[in-house]
Amino acid sequence: MAIFYPQAQLHPCEHFNPRPDGAAGEVSLLVIHNISLPAGFFGGNYISQLFAGTLASCEHPSFSELEGLTVSAHACIKRDGSVIQYVDFAQRAWHAGISIFQGRSGCNDYSIGIELEGTDTLPYTAAQYSALASLSNFLLAQFPKITIGRIVGHNDIAPGRKTDPGVAFDWPRLRQSLSFTRSNLKEHSNNNKGLTA
Repeated sequence: MAIFYPQAQLHPCEHFNPRPDGAAGEVSLLVIHNISLPAGFFGGNYISQLFAGTLASCEHPSFSELEGLTVSAHACIKRDGSVIQYVDFAQRAWHAGISIFQGRSGCNDYSIGIELEGTDTLPYTAAQYSALASLSNFLLAQFPKITIGRIVGHNDIAPGRKTDPGVAFDWPRLRQSLSFTRSNLKEHSNNNKGLTA
């Protein structure tokens, strides 16, 4: 069954493949990344073009090293809090690269990748934190094996190779919003059960 976030703008890309069958492909990890193209530049459509494989190397000198790269994330949260979804959450996006979490490699198989438009050192926006909390809680409801302790940064699964989402990312802020929101969702679910009993 396809899973799309209702609040997202859909920009489907072809950089994905099916998850492995059975337990190997069961989603249990959420990975937070950051991205800006060119580095430190916000706005425009370069991120979407990268994931679509249509980024023109002539647009900026730094883009030449990205030519032919086939990568994607499931979704990206822009600076204004808008969410763009590129890959069905039930499918395997190509965001993690060489990666390992708690002794298990190949994180793309069992994870969801969310990009934040930003850099390691510039503060993320309030709109991005709000959108990330809402999207994460949607994903927690869809994939119950993603627990608070299994929401990690790209740096956590590719140490020494990746540094995002960086020192600028406020992990306590995210975790507190998830804990509060999730308890409300549980209460809301219980109330609905009572109404329909």
